[in-house]
Amino acid sequence: MEDLFAGWEAPMVRACLQGRMGRVQTLGKDCALASIGDFCFLAGEPSLELITAADAPILVPGSAGWEALIWEVLGERAVPFTRYATRREPENFRRDRLIHFTRSLPHGFAIHPIGREIYFTLMEKEWAWDLCGCFADASDFLERGLGFVVTQGGMLVAGASSYAACDGAIEIEIDTRPDFRRLGLASACGARLILECLTRGIYPGWDAHDRRSLALAEKLGYRLDHPYTAYWVEEKVRDKRDLNIN
Repeated sequence: MEDLFAGWEAPMVRACLQGRMGRVQTLGKDCALASIGDFCFLAGEPSLELITAADAPILVPGSAGWEALIWEVLGERAVPFTRYATRREPENFRRDRLIHFTRSLPHGFAIHPIGREIYFTLMEKEWAWDLCGCFADASDFLERGLGFVVTQGGMLVAGASSYAACDGAIEIEIDTRPDFRRLGLASACGARLILECLTRGIYPGWDAHDRRSLALAEKLGYRLDHPYTAYWVEEKVRDKRDLNIN
């Protein structure tokens, strides 16, 4: 499987290959599917069976052959969109700048690490579920995950956390309650999470869902590596409360 996914350095894929999170399904020795959360990564020789087996709404094809087969099998049900892979260049992660963002919260807001009580509160909120939802339970997140939230008067309004975790790396997820956006909360908690990763020697991976996410990543010190095409398949959306990731 390592050979099939050669060049796929995203922590989401590495977590699946290491057996840490998600699952990997193979078809012989020629093709494989790595599934975690909302994502299915398709590698090797294109396979009709694996496209059919993909049970998450975002399909990431590993080649033009996979893209052609997605179109052939799913047609207009598969909506293409552009995601943005980023790279971290150590010299661009300026600690002073990141610290500045963490201290730029509006009056009345505060940053806290995600502990057990906050974990359960996040899991009850639809806007915040992705911050911890790919982990098996609270104990799993507290052992292997990492994250911070922004609060106002005890109310959770934003967070930055590990969507996935593998050996030495996490995939960053940032979410803000819709009515608290454009206040700098995502910058503050994202910067706090990156600082913690730097302190612990963890690679903070960032795969941007859209240009807004890419702009935030670049603001915090990332650089665009390359855009790529993924496919959104509405019929594969699952009730996140029923997911069994591990």
